[in-house]
Amino acid sequence: MNVQHLKDQVCQCIDEKKEDLLSLVREIGSHAELGFKEYRTSSVVAAFLKDLGLPVQTGLAVTGVKALLKGSRPGPTVAILGELDGVISPDHPEVVKGTNAAHACGHNLQIGTMLGAAMGLTWASAAKELDGSVCFMGVPAEEFIEIQERMERRQKGEIHFLGGKQELVYQGAFDDIDMAMMVHAGTNMPHPSFMIGETGNGFIAKTIRYMGKATHAAAAPHEGINALNAAVLGINAVHSMRETFRDDDHVRVHFIITKGGDSVNTIPADVRLEAYVRGKTMDAINSTHEKFDRAFRSGGDAVGAKTEIVTIPGYLPLACSAAMNSLFESNAGSFLPHQNIATAPHFDASTDMGDICHIMPAIHPYFGGVAGALHSGDFRVVDYDAAVILPAKVMATTVIDLLCNGAEKGRELLKAHRPLMSREEYLQTLERYFNI
Repeated sequence: MNVQHLKDQVCQCIDEKKEDLLSLVREIGSHAELGFKEYRTSSVVAAFLKDLGLPVQTGLAVTGVKALLKGSRPGPTVAILGELDGVISPDHPEVVKGTNAAHACGHNLQIGTMLGAAMGLTWASAAKELDGSVCFMGVPAEEFIEIQERMERRQKGEIHFLGGKQELVYQGAFDDIDMAMMVHAGTNMPHPSFMIGETGNGFIAKTIRYMGKATHAAAAPHEGINALNAAVLGINAVHSMRETFRDDDHVRVHFIITKGGDSVNTIPADVRLEAYVRGKTMDAINSTHEKFDRAFRSGGDAVGAKTEIVTIPGYLPLACSAAMNSLFESNAGSFLPHQNIATAPHFDASTDMGDICHIMPAIHPYFGGVAGALHSGDFRVVDYDAAVILPAKVMATTVIDLLCNGAEKGRELLKAHRPLMSREEYLQTLERYFNI
């Protein structure tokens, strides 16, 4: 079959069932769940993929879902990913009471793009034209949040790593995949458009605990050791170091106090924080987090509190495949004028797609159809076709380019690609951070 004819058939199939798909996307959007707890979302995704006639695995990395569309001949396997989790966003209009979860990062839209691509490729019987396979994955826990809770789950053996894609790699769910792609909502991109992502920050996470001595805050403060004062001094010490952060390194350091004391009438003796140290490269992250530790220890030293800092592996910097990006951009150009497709600036936030980029060719473009800032109550969808249907078509047609005609383009891409790490090196890197 002519490649363009196959692409047209796939896109037609997506269009014919788009209302069903968008209904599902909206339904998921109103029932957001936090990472490693996406049981409802996972079941919805699994049911959709089963209805397409695909074999489905569930329970991967707690809630992950994996389905395979097998081509008629051997070849590479391309994964299309969609993230299952929401983020904590208490002021979002669709916030879930009790958990404060909301899809203020647009992950429900990603799920729609993944399922839309699966729908189009399956119903158009594309498999008989493919030299290789397509794996559709619903992946958990992209948002690196609730750190203390996840560390407790790690100690119980429920998870090993705190991020969903990390855990899937650890469990071997990516062992049979050769390359991967996903899309993500942009920030304030209301019109149909794409930004082609290239690089992004990685990070490591920290938990900090100051242990002081509780006494009566008014009657005997001189007998206590104020752990909250230690935290304030530590925070200010980090602020005093910000002038040493190089602009080119895109360093970001930020934190929250998760426990500030037990009573205003008692000197705080147990104060806890969670923090990220981000940077464009692992060298920048490593040099910064050493400064971070010195700063926070200085707060404890100043007041005589005991300081406990735990380092936790976060996400590796994003490093997208130029060759895959080029194919994606070419297919996007079949649907949009050139001026609606641009190269994204460096992404100062982080994603565990950076981890996948280190072990195989992978891409992470951004789509339009959304307004408001990510992770804010203002984030909303203004054009579902632009945010779901269009990127589903672009990913599906990119898969066709990679796997049709003997998978020539896919094989060439893999032959030229030099992974930044092997799977074993990647896992060893994460384990080292746990032992700092």
